[in-house]
Amino acid sequence: MPARGVDFCVLTGEALLTRFTALDAFLIEHQALWKPRPFTHQQLPWEASYPELATWLRGRSLEDAEHAHNNPALLDAPEPFASLAAMSLELIAVEELPAHTLETAGHRLNVDVPGRKWQQIEAFASRLQFADAPSHWLDWCSGKGHLGRRLLTAEQQLTCLEYDPALVASGQALSQRHQLHALHVEQDVLAADAASFLKADHTPVALHACGDLHVRLMQLASATGCKQLAIAPCCYSRISVSEYQTLSSSAKRSDLQLSLDDLSLPMSETVTAGARVRRQRDTSMARRLAFDLLQRQLRGIDEYLPTPSLPSAWLDKSFADYCHHLAALKELSTIGPQDWSALEAVGWQRLAEVRNLELLRGLFRRPLELWLVLDRALFLSEQGYAVRLGTFCETPLTPRNFLILAERP
Repeated sequence: MPARGVDFCVLTGEALLTRFTALDAFLIEHQALWKPRPFTHQQLPWEASYPELATWLRGRSLEDAEHAHNNPALLDAPEPFASLAAMSLELIAVEELPAHTLETAGHRLNVDVPGRKWQQIEAFASRLQFADAPSHWLDWCSGKGHLGRRLLTAEQQLTCLEYDPALVASGQALSQRHQLHALHVEQDVLAADAASFLKADHTPVALHACGDLHVRLMQLASATGCKQLAIAPCCYSRISVSEYQTLSSSAKRSDLQLSLDDLSLPMSETVTAGARVRRQRDTSMARRLAFDLLQRQLRGIDEYLPTPSLPSAWLDKSFADYCHHLAALKELSTIGPQDWSALEAVGWQRLAEVRNLELLRGLFRRPLELWLVLDRALFLSEQGYAVRLGTFCETPLTPRNFLILAERP
């Protein structure tokens, strides 16, 4: 068990490794509780060890699960839930990085940016404090370059790198409309020639660049000699390999092995979906769970069968047609007579159970994310950077609110 008394602070220096070590021990010790996914297991391995907790979670409603989703640690559930929740809260305690007042944004600079995205940009930008003022911002995976334009002042330069030509063209047009001197470049940042766009005097910034994209930035920026960089990581499972490749020497020594399924756990927290989207998501999952029961029966094999991502139009089909078409897609034998309404009802009941069982995994969602972010912070520390790790906004604005600030002395 990790030691008690973890400080609630911005993590720097030796505290980065201390926290990583404690998280590593916590995640390894309890991986039997958070690695198996309730969606794919009709019975989870840990349920035999904690029958009271399993029965309690399975007896709750879908609405109960939805209510507890974003803050599972506050749930008054049978042990070992409460003990694990207390440890989880202690291990994820990280302060917001100190903010500074930004120069007032240029006239109508935010007009083309969705409100939530603009708030994220403002929060991110207000935390970028370096010993030396940046002279040339590099907006990595920039989209239309909204972040870079918000950071840019009259005496600075801006380069925006983006893969999508339509976004590059839109970004260039916006920069010209605001009379800002920004260079928008169409570039695959994973390509071999991406390194040529980084210079030692650049300050790279990446707000929610996914998986391999922000890892690539850290590798290139440190190799190029960039004095400063700022990264808010996102989508840890968006990588080109089937298992997580550790970055820091500390993580390389860890016994924790992470699959793509494991890496998707931090991304399972949602705060932005509207009622219609949630209902569509729930219907899709309930149908998949009902079909899972059906396919086990058809195949005579009691194991989960992965199914492809389906267009939302599939939800307009009757449940019977949905199952017939999905069975055909998976080349399963002809479906005999079924009580479709009963099967669909069981799917919704399974969804309630799955969502509530997921609350136990939810206790490890933020610890795993912080473990991954600390692997990045420790990697940069090993490259000679002084690193500060904290948050840049509250969770309701974005759950992906960790920010790594790295600066070479």
